[in-house]
Amino acid sequence: MKSLKWLLIVSFLLFPFANFTGASVAAAQGTAETLQLSIGSTVMKHNGQTYKSSQPVTVVNGASFIPFSSIAKRYGYTISYDAKRKESIATGSAGVLRFKIGSVYAYRGGTPVKLTGKPYILNGSLMVPLRSWGVLTESAIKVVGKQITLSWTSVVVPKKPKAFFEVKPDEIYAGQTPVTYVDRSVNFTDAPYVDERWEGRMDVFPEAGVYTVTRQVQDINGLWSDPFSVTVVVKPPNQAPVAEFSTAKSSYRIGENVTYIDQSSDDENGIVRRTWSGNDDVFFEAGEHLVTLEVQDRHGLIHSVTKPVVVTSEVLYTRDEYNKLFTKPGDKFSIDSASVLTIPALPYTIHSESSQMVRSNSPETLLQEGIVYQTQMTGKIRFMFHNVNNIGYPVKMHLLATNRNGTPVNVSTSSMGLGGPDKYVVNTGKLSTVRYLKSLDSNPAPRWTTIRPHETKEILPELSKTPMKLMEVLTAYADIYTEQELEFYIVVVAAGKNPIAELPNLSILPRDGKHVRGTFYNSDRTIELFDTLGETPQRIMLGDKKMDSYLDGIDDTSGQLEYNIGNFGVLYRLRLPHVAPNTLIALNARGGYYTGAFMVNGQVVTVANASILKDNKEAAVLYRTGNAEEPVEIVFTLAAGSNLPVAMLFLPLPRIRW
Repeated sequence: MKSLKWLLIVSFLLFPFANFTGASVAAAQGTAETLQLSIGSTVMKHNGQTYKSSQPVTVVNGASFIPFSSIAKRYGYTISYDAKRKESIATGSAGVLRFKIGSVYAYRGGTPVKLTGKPYILNGSLMVPLRSWGVLTESAIKVVGKQITLSWTSVVVPKKPKAFFEVKPDEIYAGQTPVTYVDRSVNFTDAPYVDERWEGRMDVFPEAGVYTVTRQVQDINGLWSDPFSVTVVVKPPNQAPVAEFSTAKSSYRIGENVTYIDQSSDDENGIVRRTWSGNDDVFFEAGEHLVTLEVQDRHGLIHSVTKPVVVTSEVLYTRDEYNKLFTKPGDKFSIDSASVLTIPALPYTIHSESSQMVRSNSPETLLQEGIVYQTQMTGKIRFMFHNVNNIGYPVKMHLLATNRNGTPVNVSTSSMGLGGPDKYVVNTGKLSTVRYLKSLDSNPAPRWTTIRPHETKEILPELSKTPMKLMEVLTAYADIYTEQELEFYIVVVAAGKNPIAELPNLSILPRDGKHVRGTFYNSDRTIELFDTLGETPQRIMLGDKKMDSYLDGIDDTSGQLEYNIGNFGVLYRLRLPHVAPNTLIALNARGGYYTGAFMVNGQVVTVANASILKDNKEAAVLYRTGNAEEPVEIVFTLAAGSNLPVAMLFLPLPRIRW
């Protein structure tokens, strides 16, 4: 009897049923699915994978019931509950199913379907009739004994493409801006679109206003996206900027400062570049001098204007008078080189302090790895380094210290100035002196380290921070203090090598016969002149070997007597208690090009700010006194890589005229 009952159920389920999928399923794709159940068991096998249902398949009055939530999940439905209508709802791609406890009808998409049994609650789970579930889901049912197999085709409705896009650029000007359309659409197939529709698309919008651009795309399945629209705001045509300027006066005298007034305009206030030409601050020839101003807006449109500046024959200042009065500190001006030699050179006396200095400058051009210099010292030492790498690969310079004592030694570093590595010696010479003088002025707190007995440490890690590439120059000054004697090594090794590990294998590099290395004493010099300076033209010569005599010392690597030619590395303090009112202090290069820095009354002045003194026809402004006598102190060290001697000039300023 039982087998007959199951055969009747199966035959009932195999009857053809009405198609409830609607027109959308015609375009859908399907996948064959199977679900195996067993009466009295909670085991469910979906496409061969095992799951567990909330309740076992249960037979009531000859009808099999299954838990609604468990089977709906296997079919890919989403479960919800309508509290108002007291209906359990399954929503999926094949439609919406509604069940109600105790009701003999279920609904599919609003169409009632009579059930083979009334849904009920079992241990908190809604149980629905299995045969009716097959009807509602268009499933075939196969029964073998207690084994039940449901087969169906899952409905996968292809997703419509989405026609997103962007309009670029963000700012669009009528009749001017080429417009691009950036595809941001989403296509759920791997194939390209087969068609697209545009409304309102233009490559250039002819007039200002608000436009709507709409796009639809069609994929390979024949599905069209929903329309996607972008609102485009088109601005009126961009106008080119207008270059315009005026001068504060209609005409100027020779040697009179010209004031330029920029009156340029742009419809968007978007000028990004102003380029002047011919706009000298002052003119020294009468006549009309053409001045041009070119402006560019942020869209690349350019406009220029050229106007004459009228200079009369009346002289306010000569070129020489103007340069002395108005050249900024650190800037340079032209000077009559021959006239400098007619200016009286002031004699002076040097007061040397008991200070120590190491100059490591030979070999200046490094040709191999090795020990550049070696010395034993205690107390305060100034180290000066100046070398160029011609070894053929990147190298680093290191300062090492070895403690040969039986007790620990404390050593500190304080002021330092590093220039380079750089391929231009004028840059390393200038920057090292600028930075060293600024460091001296800031008086940094000493950085202490302790070296144990027979230990070697690197003292100046800043020196080896950046490798010296081929033909790059490194210049540096550094102040070191050691409480007891240490053995110092200046070594150069390939970048990447451990200098301490390499030290036992290194030999002392030979001198180049041209440059200086050695240990020098009394290397801090004070020059003090008590006469009033600047009432008449005067000069002081520095680095000339005559008044500024060279230090003598010794090359500790060989015991050879050494002269500090040029006195590079010496720290000078020039004390001038009486400098006349309205005096120009300037520096004139006498031996060739010169660049460096001087600290004047606590302010570091670069020589020169944006260049160098190329020869003895140029001078740089260091300082000007005011309308009263002033004391002036100048601290400096002559810059490595520059030429000597140099002349420091004290020149009376021309009177101010209006």
